[in-house]
Amino acid sequence: MVKEKKLKPELASGFIDRKGNELILKDRLIEIIKRNFQLYGFEPLETPGFEISENIGKFLPDEDRPMSGVFGFKDGKDWMSLRYDLTAPLARYFAANVNLISKPFKRYQVGTVWRNEKPGPGRYREFTQVDADIVGTINPLADAEMCILLADTLNKCGLDKNEFVIKVSNRKCFFGMLDWLRISNEKQRIVITRAVDKYDRIGIKGVASLLGKGRKDKSGDFTKGADLEKKQIKKIIEYIEENSVYEEDVSREAMKDIRFAPLGSYDDLSPLYNEGLKELGDFFANIEFSEFKDQIVYSPTLVRGIEYYTGTIFEANLLFKIKNQKGQEVEFGS
Repeated sequence: MVKEKKLKPELASGFIDRKGNELILKDRLIEIIKRNFQLYGFEPLETPGFEISENIGKFLPDEDRPMSGVFGFKDGKDWMSLRYDLTAPLARYFAANVNLISKPFKRYQVGTVWRNEKPGPGRYREFTQVDADIVGTINPLADAEMCILLADTLNKCGLDKNEFVIKVSNRKCFFGMLDWLRISNEKQRIVITRAVDKYDRIGIKGVASLLGKGRKDKSGDFTKGADLEKKQIKKIIEYIEENSVYEEDVSREAMKDIRFAPLGSYDDLSPLYNEGLKELGDFFANIEFSEFKDQIVYSPTLVRGIEYYTGTIFEANLLFKIKNQKGQEVEFGS
């Protein structure tokens, strides 16, 4: 006689049940955000949960099956994947309807996304993402509007102005430095960028490890590094240390005085670097008269880890800590 296996009511790793007040608060926040997006002239868009994997290929590894980063299956000749974010579906929608859409196209979207990544505290494999994007213009006013929209939305969600900061940089500056260091291998540049993007989380020593042979985290998992020469690593570390403006020991009052300025000895690295500096100058000129100008600060070490970022980049960071379920103080991060 075969003994019947007893099922256990366990959650799959990286997923969570939610109920009650948490969902009520979530719905209220989403309504505030959507209403503010509409006030800025953004229109709603809805796309399917699944996309053809090739169309979100920026997140897929170089292998036959998309095992890393996304959840997918094969449907006939095509691989299909649950969307990793809402940006790739937007790009696909815009490309398919480019002749029918007036530019610039301003849209917002609320939807569930799925990431086949290692879960951790506050990092789930399924979560809700709320996006607003402007597509179809290279006017620097668009970047300025997005940062002001972000600051205004956080403020309307209940955050005081001294409780968050929006860091801004430009990827052309960072890639200009890599050009100056004669690092041209595209895969290597991606590894370097993702390593530096972890600076706030793993510190300078962690970044140096990832620029070299690699790094082992607390769980024992090893991440292969960029395998740079020691001289190249030294120059990148100097760039981080000399230009970082978002440190724990920088007071809120001091941060208000941080405005955009060329990076001294780094302002002649390459034509691409200078192009990034010009774009940043235009950006900060555009936000100068906003009520949120003190919340928008220059941070050269902000590089972001995904390939589709090319020019001006920005992210919000909360400036206070909270206690988790274990009573430990933790930071929200970006």
